[in-house]
Amino acid sequence: MGAKSAFLIGPIRQELLSGIRDKRQFEGVRERLRGFPDLAIEETDYESGADFYHRCRAVGIQGSHLDFLICAVTVRRVMSIFTTDRDFVPLERILTIRLHAIH
Repeated sequence: MGAKSAFLIGPIRQELLSGIRDKRQFEGVRERLRGFPDLAIEETDYESGADFYHRCRAVGIQGSHLDFLICAVTVRRVMSIFTTDRDFVPLERILTIRLHAIH
């Protein structure tokens, strides 16, 4: 894995493609996304994601199960999360995640 590599996890690929109704656009985005390999999700990622969920809920911070799974995968692999979703900002205060700086 190079320092400038970008990856997906399967549930994100599915979520992105599920939001596209137009078949031609779907196929175009699917082809572009194929340039980003999927990271394997391990059993421990699901366990860590559940732990992250409980830790954040204990201090009143909510997030989706998928957000916590993303956090778990990136923490295990020591990667940053590239997103424009502001929902990750409060998670960063509690978890050991790193958000990729968008300039």
